[in-house]
Amino acid sequence: MFIERYLFLALGILAVAIEIWALADCAKRKPASFEATFKRTKGFWMGITGGAAAVGLLSIFLQGGLFPILQLVAVVAACVYLADVKPAVSETQSSGPYGPW
Repeated sequence: MFIERYLFLALGILAVAIEIWALADCAKRKPASFEATFKRTKGFWMGITGGAAAVGLLSIFLQGGLFPILQLVAVVAACVYLADVKPAVSETQSSGPYGPW
């Protein structure tokens, strides 16, 4: 029981780190990049990744009940952003002859 609790806590912290990474990356992207790649809007992805980060933080403090399932949904949403949306949006960033600007 003791090891299991700390294992789940460590996995929860790892999931929150992924969710915050997705939120921070989404916040620094330009709104036009999302629309140019047909990946919804920046507001949509800010809401998804922000909600995922909020659920992740809550699940660390309120363990049990429905939160493990919601934490799984939240980390999957953040991973979808990082695996699908982030690479597509990164390609559309404007770059000049000397790199991005």
